[in-house]
Amino acid sequence: MIFEHLVLGFTFGISMSFISWIVGMALNAILMKTKYYEKLSNLNFIKSQRLNRKIGIQYFKWIVKNTFFRFFNQKLKLQNRNTDLNEIRKEMTLSEISHLIGFTFVALIAIYKGVTTGILFAFAMMIPNVLLNFYPSLLQQENKRRIDSILNKKSAMTS
Repeated sequence: MIFEHLVLGFTFGISMSFISWIVGMALNAILMKTKYYEKLSNLNFIKSQRLNRKIGIQYFKWIVKNTFFRFFNQKLKLQNRNTDLNEIRKEMTLSEISHLIGFTFVALIAIYKGVTTGILFAFAMMIPNVLLNFYPSLLQQENKRRIDSILNKKSAMTS
């Protein structure tokens, strides 16, 4: 029974995480038209590079760069030195917020399933949710900080 709840919760979590990407993109398209979007575009949950290393963001980055996930959002690639970093940052923000919306969507469903099905099912649901929604959002935040650093250096040189 315990193993069954873990397996079912995990597979349901994977399914819901993929569905949540569509939900995240749809709600993000609506959210972009609000005045709050600018505040959301500067979210920073983990500012410490050391903490990012401790939670394994560098391993997650490696997985994204070296598996089929690299084909998912082609707009987030730096093609050459002439790539518009502001445009890349904008796309990263879109991706980050979409993933956060998706994470929240699945977390709410996990809470519901925790009450109706069991806490173990809900916990198993959250594992793929963290890996498929929360970590990508954290990775986008880290990448945006790197881009902001480059843009600030460019700005300082032209001033």
